[in-house]
Amino acid sequence: MIPFNKPYFAGDEIKYIEDAINRGKLSGNGYYTNTCQSFFQEKFGFKKCLLTHSCTAALEMSAILIDIKPGDEVIMPSYTFVSTANAFALRGAKIVFCDSEASFPNMDPALILPLITDKTKAIVVVHYAGVACDMDSIMSIAKEHHLFVVEDAAHAINSYYQNKALGGIGHLAAFSFHETKNISSGEGGMLVINDEQFSKRAEVIWEKGTNRAEFYKGTVNKYGWVDIGSSFLPSELNAAFLMAQLESMALIQANRRRLWENYFDQLLPLSDQGFFRLLKIPQFATNNYHMFFLVCNSEKQRDDLISHLLSKDILSVFHYLPLHLSKFFLERNSINSLPNTESFSSQIVRLPFYN
Repeated sequence: MIPFNKPYFAGDEIKYIEDAINRGKLSGNGYYTNTCQSFFQEKFGFKKCLLTHSCTAALEMSAILIDIKPGDEVIMPSYTFVSTANAFALRGAKIVFCDSEASFPNMDPALILPLITDKTKAIVVVHYAGVACDMDSIMSIAKEHHLFVVEDAAHAINSYYQNKALGGIGHLAAFSFHETKNISSGEGGMLVINDEQFSKRAEVIWEKGTNRAEFYKGTVNKYGWVDIGSSFLPSELNAAFLMAQLESMALIQANRRRLWENYFDQLLPLSDQGFFRLLKIPQFATNNYHMFFLVCNSEKQRDDLISHLLSKDILSVFHYLPLHLSKFFLERNSINSLPNTESFSSQIVRLPFYN
């Protein structure tokens, strides 16, 4: 069986994990955690980074930081993983779903404005497949209406919008280092804080609602419970694994580019004949080669293609089921049609893609 994904090993993961063990601190916020955080700040110009045990955790921290309360409304795409919505629903927010663009699964900025009310608190953007949303349009809308912007950059490591690193544009951003991502720690994530008003509180929330981070820095002589928070830190073992991957980022990206372009070049003639679509990446965005997908002409064609590939021992997948049509959402909200989201959901096929 050709699997959909295989975890990639850069080579020094075991060496760094052994070193982390020998350093005698495994619980997080140690040498490897801080080294990884510094890597992102220096390479991409992010103002502050905090590793988390998942992208979901980073999104949950974002919801706490922007003070989401029951009754607040948060606009986001329906075409996304459930964590994007759950993080804000957990704080009591009403989730308001925005449709995708017709030409790409990212949310359509032109459809955001009619969704804004006096209860809207934030816009959450998802950079699908590591391809940037139209961030100038979205940030302009957010500024005009005094809204926070959170980037769900789970797919988007080392990808850019007009020379700006994704994750460095919104007020806050969340990354994923799940094993299916370009850079992995098995399970893992990171919160990026671009707005300095959140910097100090983020460390408190990250450290279970205590000011322990200040204690470790020597700026206070004791620490205690000062805010809400939770256990968001990854262990040093995960951070050590991640560091080995980060050091190999250039090689990993070069390999993924070669594989992606091989798929594209060989499938383009079939796309030109109309068997399916290969979507164009907007001029303002780069490709970080996170995934390779094609868009079938119908749901039946998609299902038939997945079944055929499986009969040849090739595992392909589809995603996402539209969140606005989910059982959980419809039990609490009326049905609403988002035609582009529904079209992509029923027609996209992701092909096996890994180093």
